[in-house]
Amino acid sequence: MAAATATAEVAEVRYGIVGVGMMGREHLHNLAHLSGEVGRADPPVRVVVTCLADPHPESLRLGLLLADELGLPVPQIWGPTKLEVLNPKQLEGFKTFSGHCELLDSGLCDAIVVSSPNMTHYQILMDIISHPKAHHILVEKPLCTTVQDCQKVEEAAKQRSDILVQVGLEYRYMPPVAKLIDIVRSGTLGQVRMVAIREHRFPFLVKVNDWNRFNCNSGGTLVEKCCHFFDLMRLFAAANPVRVMASGAIDVNHKDEVYDGKVPDIIDNAYVIVEFDNGSRGMLDLCMFAEGSRNEQEISVVGDIGKGEAFIPESIVRVGKRAGGRDGVVTIMAEDERIKYQGLHHGSSYLEHLNFLSAIRLQGASGPSVNLTDGLLSVAIGVAGQLSIEKGRFVTIEEVLAG
Repeated sequence: MAAATATAEVAEVRYGIVGVGMMGREHLHNLAHLSGEVGRADPPVRVVVTCLADPHPESLRLGLLLADELGLPVPQIWGPTKLEVLNPKQLEGFKTFSGHCELLDSGLCDAIVVSSPNMTHYQILMDIISHPKAHHILVEKPLCTTVQDCQKVEEAAKQRSDILVQVGLEYRYMPPVAKLIDIVRSGTLGQVRMVAIREHRFPFLVKVNDWNRFNCNSGGTLVEKCCHFFDLMRLFAAANPVRVMASGAIDVNHKDEVYDGKVPDIIDNAYVIVEFDNGSRGMLDLCMFAEGSRNEQEISVVGDIGKGEAFIPESIVRVGKRAGGRDGVVTIMAEDERIKYQGLHHGSSYLEHLNFLSAIRLQGASGPSVNLTDGLLSVAIGVAGQLSIEKGRFVTIEEVLAG
């Protein structure tokens, strides 16, 4: 196909980013690297970042500097033929806004990435969903900081069949995790009975105005950080949560920090047990003062006939069956050749964007790969865990869903 013909047939998806802090700029990187995996089929796709919104001037400045460094907003076309980069003059008026409402009213985008602080998600999502113009949404985790806000967003979105809402639980796409998911779904391990996830890592990073130091802003550590792992437990168990028991505390980090006269209340370590409706169980072992770890995440899934493990960032998967014993364990290096940018999450954010763009291009024929129910339940488990620590008892999912 001639270049001129390919250009004439191109479909364009215009992106806006709300929240241009660390994760917003990570999304800018991924959109700049987005390559032809989706666009190989006709019609080709032009991915364009047209606008940024953030009330924090320094974040906007850093976002603009990065956009310039990455060559944005030069439109890039990926199609069945070669990559073409259009003349920058063909796209004028790259805009920045101090608020998301101005971005919505600009008419400059078809899809919006919400990567603002957790406590802002609810109102931003409701404003996007209720806006007369349809905008597809990729919202960073957690969906919202409370179960009730998640439920309201889910109900509102049901009234808009013209938009897609995908939740940014991208750990599903990390190559070793995705490989382990495939192994589990193939039946290699038999019926899954136990899922154990260990995250031993560094403390929370510094964010704008230190918003992530307080439960009221983040939803609490088990919501803010661990919704990823509760989502994975549901996937591996192929079941929904019933009740949660947790023990956690603030033992090391942030104890000497004070913000506006207040000491942070986010826990830095916890054990969480989750019981599922098919009888399987999950356990999370979280420590955020464990920088001296070879792997940041270690995942174990045990079925009645075998066991699978994933290690990140080593990107190793190990699989063995009871009948084969230790000598039968196989080690696999997990890779995904589609990844063009590793970024902060080992390529998973890039794959997340591929999935989101695919869903947009299919125009509703296929739903988002991580939907609002997934986002809601990952938050519900985290909220139940936070409440369990506070109350010192098991907390049922029914209890937190009922409010």
